[in-house]
Amino acid sequence: MQTPFHLNGKTVLVTGASSGIGRKAAIDCSTFGARMVLTGRNVERLNETLSQLSGEGHLVLPCDLLDEKAITAFAKEIPALDGVVHCAGLVKPFPIAFLNAAKLNEIIHTNFYAPALLTAALFKAKKISDGASLVFLSSISGQFPGKGNVMYASSKAALEAFAKTVAAEYVGRNIRSNCISPAMVKTPMYDYSSEGLFEEAMNEHVSKYPLGVGYPEDVANAIIFFLSPASRWITGVNLYMDGGFLLSN
Repeated sequence: MQTPFHLNGKTVLVTGASSGIGRKAAIDCSTFGARMVLTGRNVERLNETLSQLSGEGHLVLPCDLLDEKAITAFAKEIPALDGVVHCAGLVKPFPIAFLNAAKLNEIIHTNFYAPALLTAALFKAKKISDGASLVFLSSISGQFPGKGNVMYASSKAALEAFAKTVAAEYVGRNIRSNCISPAMVKTPMYDYSSEGLFEEAMNEHVSKYPLGVGYPEDVANAIIFFLSPASRWITGVNLYMDGGFLLSN
């Protein structure tokens, strides 16, 4: 039986493919037929991801997405793309009263400037094919920020606005742009976030998820949907994935 839930013949770029959701998305996209292009700064970990992919013809193209010149060169080198998944990100809880420009720049550059400038460079280099799908990994924090999360939440809110603008500007080429906003997902970033919390506080937070916390494969499934022909009529949306968290909060 034919199904629209496939990525056969598509070339897909995943940023942050060296770990967490990015790695799982790359692995699962390859099993659905995509030719993967993996990028990030850690070549060793990117090659670890590469070793787990299905199929052939995949590429590892390292890039420091905080370096605008590197992004421009990367966009010229990369093959034409049918999909882009922006997974690279950074979270650092910090109280508002102690903010400074250096700390803000670190988060904003990683979570907003990098995907925005990469997207711009790919369009300028004419590497986004007609009918392509762009997926930006945001967070429920972008619209439902919590205490101590001002930098991360603000960067994700900006990313969501950018993704919607991409959808509006390129709809004439049937290029779709959507966001996925997960709540807590068990990744290395999850482990980092929990380091500053007492175990009791973390357990209390996790108890607020009726369906439990998420796993990378949950988000990867949604990413595959947005990349596939099954979502051809969807653009400019933000999908919340929260295990029911927002229902009870």
